[in-house]
Amino acid sequence: MSSGPGADSAPAPTTHNSPPAPDPAGTGRKLSMFSSLRIRNYRLFFMGQVVSNIGTWMQRIAQDWLVLSLTGSSTAVGVTTALQFLPMLLFGLYGGVLVDRLRKRPTLLVTQVAMALTAIALAVLTLSGHVQVWHVYLAAFAVGLATVVDNPARQSFVSELVGPGQLQNAVSLNSANFQSARLVGPAVAGLMITGVGTGYAFLANGLSFVAPIAGLLLMRARELHLVQRAPRAKGQLREGLHYVAGRPDLIWTIVLVGFIGTFGFNFPVYLSAFANDVFRAGAGSYSLFNTLMAIGSLVGALLAARRGTTRMRVLIAAAVAFGTMELVAATVPSLWLFALLMAPIGMFGMTVNVTANTSIQMTTDPAMRGRVMALYMMVFLGGSPVGAPIAGWITDAYGVRAGLAVGGAIAAAAAVTIGLVLARVGNLRLSVGWNHGHPRVTFVPREREELAAVA
Repeated sequence: MSSGPGADSAPAPTTHNSPPAPDPAGTGRKLSMFSSLRIRNYRLFFMGQVVSNIGTWMQRIAQDWLVLSLTGSSTAVGVTTALQFLPMLLFGLYGGVLVDRLRKRPTLLVTQVAMALTAIALAVLTLSGHVQVWHVYLAAFAVGLATVVDNPARQSFVSELVGPGQLQNAVSLNSANFQSARLVGPAVAGLMITGVGTGYAFLANGLSFVAPIAGLLLMRARELHLVQRAPRAKGQLREGLHYVAGRPDLIWTIVLVGFIGTFGFNFPVYLSAFANDVFRAGAGSYSLFNTLMAIGSLVGALLAARRGTTRMRVLIAAAVAFGTMELVAATVPSLWLFALLMAPIGMFGMTVNVTANTSIQMTTDPAMRGRVMALYMMVFLGGSPVGAPIAGWITDAYGVRAGLAVGGAIAAAAAVTIGLVLARVGNLRLSVGWNHGHPRVTFVPREREELAAVA
């Protein structure tokens, strides 16, 4: 076990057969939407992330628009996105192994400083007028390298901040935090781009890292729920893969988010092209699309925070709805109708993200959590190096409507297929009927159907 002042408060490791209960007090009451914010360390973490996430969204918008302005190519935007997530695809699993070995708080301090310096360097190049597209490519790749360790460290650090009983609520609030920043970041970025230029958006992002770094330094180590760190040993990467391979609930969830992350979440390519090429409305409409999608995502995250448990049927249904709404959005002729569809797309996309994330974290052994979350993030984010250039190529060759339609169709088809696979693995069958005058579609155990037929 970990030594130090926080060791006595470390929770017992949980297994996939006994996930932590959402009600740590044993009262039987549902957790409130913001219950994990009562914990001081998590509150500091949450507040720091609010500021940093606003800066991150500002840089994302500014980065995409800068590349489009320098090159005029949607493929170049896709390449930028791919370079940012390529390190996760190449080294994500090794990052998970490191996270399971290292202390999370010092690790996060290093990665946050590295990303801050990268943003400031890009700001200096842009404001001085010397920026070239290869500079943006290099900065995107550097951020991706830091993310290899930062992402699984942040994901698994949440459990040390709040303990197992508050884990689902905290993960959902993290997603709500990110999407709340997405409401502010794109709007501010749009104003900066049109008012003073993209360089100041990069500078603001670099300075925003002061908040999470200060939050990490102010935390009380004795209040952390420390878990056992994996000792340095051979075969840890193979051990993590073997663990996931033996868990159908984990592996098929990861496969599903891989399809959706690769083909459905290429919004930097799609939305910039819709704003610039289809509706010819400029950076303001691109910012509007991202803001409305963030509103839907925020609603999806807050609804997830209220749920006491995660259900696989919610994940599958949300993934099908997400893909279907993308197909609909690809066909609408009006800018305002397209913009309004961003809200449900964001809501269903966030439901997929939060449900998959929390179900994996809550059912994974703590000693394996870094490696499992690294695999999850590698598949979800690392799919972009494959999907983004494909989406950019389809957009340039056949139009952005075709690109968005293909992405939505693949996401919906993957959700239906994996839902049927999981039903077969769990010995379930589809049941269609009526409930109080409303249609009901659900999966039920085959044994229950057979007993009902016999009765």
